Formats: sequence, C-alpha cells, structure tokens
Amino acid sequence: MKLTFITGGQRSGKSSFAQDLALKNSSRPVYLATSRIWDDEHKKRIDRHKADRDHRWENIEEEKYLSTHSYNGKVVLVDCITLWLTNFFFDNKSDIDTSLNEAKKEFEKLVLQDAHFIIVSNEIGLGGMPENEIQRKFTDLQGWMNQYIAAKANEVFMMVSGIPMKVK
Repeated sequence: MKLTFITGGQRSGKSSFAQDLALKNSSRPVYLATSRIWDDEHKKRIDRHKADRDHRWENIEEEKYLSTHSYNGKVVLVDCITLWLTNFFFDNKSDIDTSLNEAKKEFEKLVLQDAHFIIVSNEIGLGGMPENEIQRKFTDLQGWMNQYIAAKANEVFMMVSGIPMKVK
C-alpha cells in the first residue's frame, strides 16, 4: 500500500493536483467520491468535478464505507476526507469521539488493500476560531483525522494557491 495525502484550503488546487498525480500513475485510476448531495449548489459542485474527469476514470460514489469495494493493484483517488467525515459527523449527531473512531476504523480497513491511495482533504483549521460549537467540533474532528492520515502517509503535500508544497 502506498498513501499520498494532499491537503490545503478551499480552491487551493487539491483535486486538480490529485487527478494529475493519479493519471501519471495509472491509465485507468479510480475516482472514489465521498460526498452526499446536500443541496442544489452542492450538486453543481459535484457535477463540475465529474465533468473534469474523462473516460479514463473508473468512478465510484461511496459516502462512508470506502473499504467495501476492491481496489487491489489500482490507483485510487479519494476526494475528499472532509465530505466523508461530514457524513459520519451528521449521522452521529455531531459526536466527535464516535465519528473519529468510526472513521479511523473504516480508514484502516481501506488501506489494508494493496493499492496506491491518493487522499484529498481540507485544512479547515487555518482560519480563526469558528463562531459556533458545531463548527468548532467539526474543525477538531477534521484536524485529528488529517493528523492520523498524514502520520500514515508516505507523502504529504500542502496546496497553496495551486502550488504543491511537499511536506513529507
């Protein structure tokens, strides 16, 4: 298993960089999309991401149980951890501990497979302190999960204004 972790702010170029990396490593990579469709604006974002991918991609949509699919021998782009964690957080009624434990267990099952995983996530904790309790809880959850994944990663990139900065 090889694990590449790509993090950065919103619209920093994470997904584009990850897609380019996946296509450099495979002629037929897997795009593992984790998002639920929350509203019309969010659906438009998802549709734009889908339009960015051509026939070379094998597309899988999976909200939570990423490990239920077989990826052995493949390059798999998981986009993204933030939306994936949102699904746990929402389903667990904002319980950080339960969400983090469930996400870690599922992540561990996923990376048992012999694949190259390219994981995209957001650095949402770079700004000021969120104004409400739910936002603060999710920011903590995201930060802890990012640390967990980064510690296991072979490579870590931080995207800044479309520029990948190698961290590890």
